[in-house]
Parts: sequence; C-alpha cells; structure tokens
Amino acid sequence: MCGIIGQISLRQPIHPQRFNTMRDTLAHRGPDGYGSWFAKDHSAALGHRRLSFLDLSEQGQQPMPNETEDIWLTFNGEIYNYLPLRAKLEQAGHQFRSRTDSEVLLHAYEEWGADMLHRLKGMFAFGIWDDRKKRLFLARDRFGIKPLYYGYFDHQFYFASELKAIIKGLPGCPPPSMSAVADFLVYRYVPSPKTIWEGLKKLPPAHYLDIPFEAAPPSLDPKCYWQLPDARLSIDTRDAIQSTHTLLNQSIEAHLQSDVPVGSFLSGGYDSSALAAYASAQGYPLQTFSIGFEGWANSEHQHARQVAQHLKLPLHTRMAGHEQLALMDKLAYHYDEPLGDISTIPTYMVSALASRHCKAVLSGEGADELFIGYGWQQPIAQLNTRHRLQLYFRERLFGKSMTAYYASAMAMGRFDLTTLKQVLHPRLHKELPAFPEWFYKAQVHPKTQLIKTVQQLDIKTFMGELVLTKIDRASMACGLEVRVPFLDHELVSFLYQLPADVVFNKQQTKFLLYECIKSQLPASILKRPKQGFVGPDRYYMSYAFYAEALRNGRLVKEAVISREAVEALLQAKDHWRLWKLTVLEKWWQTWIN
Repeated sequence: MCGIIGQISLRQPIHPQRFNTMRDTLAHRGPDGYGSWFAKDHSAALGHRRLSFLDLSEQGQQPMPNETEDIWLTFNGEIYNYLPLRAKLEQAGHQFRSRTDSEVLLHAYEEWGADMLHRLKGMFAFGIWDDRKKRLFLARDRFGIKPLYYGYFDHQFYFASELKAIIKGLPGCPPPSMSAVADFLVYRYVPSPKTIWEGLKKLPPAHYLDIPFEAAPPSLDPKCYWQLPDARLSIDTRDAIQSTHTLLNQSIEAHLQSDVPVGSFLSGGYDSSALAAYASAQGYPLQTFSIGFEGWANSEHQHARQVAQHLKLPLHTRMAGHEQLALMDKLAYHYDEPLGDISTIPTYMVSALASRHCKAVLSGEGADELFIGYGWQQPIAQLNTRHRLQLYFRERLFGKSMTAYYASAMAMGRFDLTTLKQVLHPRLHKELPAFPEWFYKAQVHPKTQLIKTVQQLDIKTFMGELVLTKIDRASMACGLEVRVPFLDHELVSFLYQLPADVVFNKQQTKFLLYECIKSQLPASILKRPKQGFVGPDRYYMSYAFYAEALRNGRLVKEAVISREAVEALLQAKDHWRLWKLTVLEKWWQTWIN
C-alpha cells in the first residue's frame, strides 16, 4: 500500500520542489521510502511514497521504469496473481529486474494495454506514463478498495491517492461544491465521480482513463472495464458450499502473501472470525486486533477474545470512551472529504493499534454484501422464496420505489429534499438536486431476483463509496495496509451468480459462510446476531458535544446551515443528523481557508 501522485503540464515546466512537497503530503501512506521521476523537459512527473511488502530491496522502489525507461509506473495496492502473470510475461519474452508485483504491471501494460485490467486480481490504483506517446493511463480496482482522484486546472493535469496532495499544488483551494455538501448529508459521503471540491473528481471503481496529451484540454472520459455478472449459476447447495470454501481459502492464502507479517482485525463476528479461522488453519501465525467500548455489555472485544482463545491467536485490544470524539478533528484532515460513517473513530483506533505490531491486516469488508448479512437485504431476500408474490413486489419496489426503500435503509438521519431545505441556508437551495437520491437511482438495475438489485446497490454505493473509503483512510493514516479477502473478484462473481435460495436461509444468517466455518468456531460465536462495528448508541448521543461544535460553528456563521435548524435538531435530540452536521463542521474548519 502506498501513496501515488502525478502531474502533466501542457505549459510551463513542473517545479520539482513543489511537486515533491505535494508527494510528501502522502507520507503517512508510505513511510518506508519515496521517489519522484521527471521527464527531461519537466512536462511530466510521477511521485511515490512506499509502504513495502514484496521485494524490500532498492529494486522495488517507485516510480518504476521499463527496460528502456520510456514507460514509468506509480502504483498503490497489491496484485495477488502477479506470479502467474509474471510467468506468462516471461514466456512472451519480458525480462524482470525485481520480485515485485509493480514490475508485473509495467510489462502487462506493454503486452496487453488496457486489456491488462481483465487479468488482474487485487486492489489497485495506478498511473502509467508513456513518455514516447505522451499518454497517461490511470486505473482503479473493481470495487474501489484503493482511491484515485484527478483534476485539470490551468493547463495542468493532476492525479493522486488523496485530494490533499493535489490541493497542495494548486495556487489556492478550489471552492467547495455546495451540491456535494447536500450529497454528503443525503448519503454520508460524496458519491463518485464528484468530490467535495469543484473541479476535482474521483475515478469510479472498475474504471480507467486513457489520456492522450496532444491538445489542451485533454479528453477525460472514464471507461468501465468490469461489471457484476448477469448470468445465473445452476448449482445445488452442497456444491455451492464447497466452491465457496475453496474460493475463500484461496483468496485468504493469496492475501497473506508478504515479505513482512500480516495480522487481522477481529470483532468476534462471522466475517473477521472466518478470516482468522482460515488463516489459522493454513498455519499462518496471525496477530489479531480489536476495539472495545467501556461500560457496554455488547462490546465486541469480549467476543473477539473468545475467538482468539479458541484459535490460540494473540489478541491486542484497546478500549474507547467518549474522549475519543476529539479524534473527529484529526480524521477531518485524513479523510479529505466529510465522511459520516459512525465507525470512523473505532476504525482509526484499531488501525493505530495494529500499526504498532504489523504493516498489513486482513479485514472482513464485503462479506455482508455477498452473504446477505444486512438487515435491509433480508426482507427482500425472503420475497424470492415466495414466487407468487415476486411479480407483485417487483413492480412495487423497482424504480423510484426501490430507490426510496434503499434510501430509507441507508439514511441514519435521512435528509430528503424537505429536510435539506430546512437545514441548509436559503442561499444554497438553488444548489439542491430535484431528486436528492439520484445516485441510488442511477444504480438501480432491475434483476430477475430482487435481492440481486439490492446487493448491487450495496456493492456500488454503501460498500464502494462509504465502507471502503473509511477503511482506506483510517488505516493509511496510520501507515497500515488493509487487505479484504472477501473482495476477490472471482469469489464475488461466484456468489453474486448463485440463486437467492442457495445463498439465503431464513433460519441461519449468512448461511453459506456459516456452513464453511461451523466446525472451526465456538457455538457462542456462531449463534451471535449481526452487530455492526459501532459503539453503543449513547456514544453518539453527546448532545453537549454537538451543541458546542454547531451553535457557534463556522457553518452557521458562514450561512451554510441554519441556526434555527441546529436548535431544532438539538431540541429533538436528533443525534444522527447532528452527527452528520458535526462531521461537516469539522471538515469545514479543517479545509476551508
């Protein structure tokens, strides 16, 4: 895991010192080393901050060139099938100087061009500059595990792992996008391709940019290279369980590849416990990490301890209290954009804990989406077992009504158009979209089975935009790489193609995963109900904290939100909406002026 940055200038030469200052805003993502490359005429530059896992020698340093030094790479991520890809490339005549997956990307680009993306298994965001053709190739992994931002200002094109690196190189901050502010209140994040800043964009998951720099402005047209499959598998339950076990076991084995130790987050839930059990069965000496909440009977560290003791794994634990709300100021810097997920603080805390002991950890993101573990999925999944009602509910739930169902499930303090107008200052009402849930609606693609529509929404919105952003920024703020074995794209494709009645069982949560782990974990863990990675509700009901942040905050003073609306929310003890507004206030204080 690393930090990457690049700049292409269509006018004046790039200034090396300024560029390196931009690069070093990403030092937290890559504390092990750094490098920059500049074209001879300084019209192009690539930068890299290194967190090293494979080939720790100087041969693994980036930016990395091909043999003739006319194609250069800066890369963030891991390619888990790099060894078989390397073998194919060597058979085609390519020669390698290192043992890294980075060099495999360079030769894959030379051999296959953009088609290389279909061959990659892993998490990645990278830039490849062809100095002969004056062409830049940017790509992001299928699910958005790794971030990539870009923008074009005053004849300069920039890309980077984090927005702060680009902003550092601009003459001044671009203005905040007020429509993105509204989006944040609706979704808890700013959805792709938008960002919180005017003129800066996210490259969406499973997309690439192939940019010729022959004229100004360059053509910026992201192209999608992968979609969830539409085909459906005909398979019985026993074979589905065996295939799930095989694919998951292979994925975890691949994710444990490293020249340095890999640990694992552990909550005592199905997902993290499954990862620990599989890694333990493979004989991997895993250290595990958990967060607890003081004075809470449901604190997950207790369940994590049970799993760790059962598997004979070392467990490191840290306890959280209300004083950790002060971390919101630090996280406003690291997240770059307002992010309203309620587990941002415990995720940062467990990442900081793990980073003292290892450089990479496994984590269970993706399992709920795939194994139908979320509460909002299950009522829809049950419809698929009642064929007589299927057609009726398909008509009732698709289109705008499916969007409304999903928006309600996701809300945690919903901001519909009426609420947005009540909270935002009247001068901003012209910025509001006519239909605030536009991003959900864009992802609703009717499927034969309703649950597949909901799963696709989860993967493309909640997981891809919120969950994976949270885990990347929280971990990389601590110089820690998080690996997500459930998001091996072959495992995802297999599970997504299974019939709903094979994946979902009303009597057993996450049925297929349960069948894979039932002989490896204690009965008390297997019987646990689903619990998100959050604290007790009282942790988010700190009304004095909200009042102090918002009553005389900058959002009120600068006519972004209404003072009367803040008072009404405090009076109503509407803690979820107050949480989002406080996240926005902390971001505004950190980044505006």
